[in-house]
Amino acid sequence: MLGLPQVRRYFLYRDATDMRKSFNGLGGLVINEMGGKLLSGDGFVFVNKRRTMLKILVWDRTGFVIYYKRLSSGTFEVPVGSSATSMEVSVAKIMLILEGVSLDSVKWRKRYQRA
Repeated sequence: MLGLPQVRRYFLYRDATDMRKSFNGLGGLVINEMGGKLLSGDGFVFVNKRRTMLKILVWDRTGFVIYYKRLSSGTFEVPVGSSATSMEVSVAKIMLILEGVSLDSVKWRKRYQRA
């Protein structure tokens, strides 16, 4: 399996996404709905209505890449938060979502974070 790309930040689009969308369609959501910049070095995460498919759109300095995962059974857990169109999500949470870990049951231990 490929690892997640090293990007500055990840943003999760909160609304359900039509998974037929590809580079241009997802890029349009980033610009028009999320207010993001496609070439910023950020990753943009999209989940379908049934929460069985997830796409990550990334610019890797030479072109766009879409990482796509479709579950055979079960669903992705999307973090709850504000009513904003998108929210910033840590790489650790993205990994938990991809692995099927319940975000409510995760207990985070205190760690040093550089200011």
